[in-house]
Amino acid sequence: MANPATEGHALPSRYLTPEDLVEMFDLPSVETVYQWRRKRKGPRGFRVGRHLRFDPSDVRAWVHSQLKEAA
Repeated sequence: MANPATEGHALPSRYLTPEDLVEMFDLPSVETVYQWRRKRKGPRGFRVGRHLRFDPSDVRAWVHSQLKEAA
């Protein structure tokens, strides 16, 4: 399955939801995204009221940092 965050495809211009990250990275559940947030391991997110959102540019930067660490 192609991954837009890692293969250079354009990410949506809107802010991303935890569900978007689950779909993009083929994660088991949104709980994984929330665990990343608690452990400060995932992409930077922010709250809009009670909703968690991610800036696509922050997600891309996080992916690039993960690729650099793996190299």
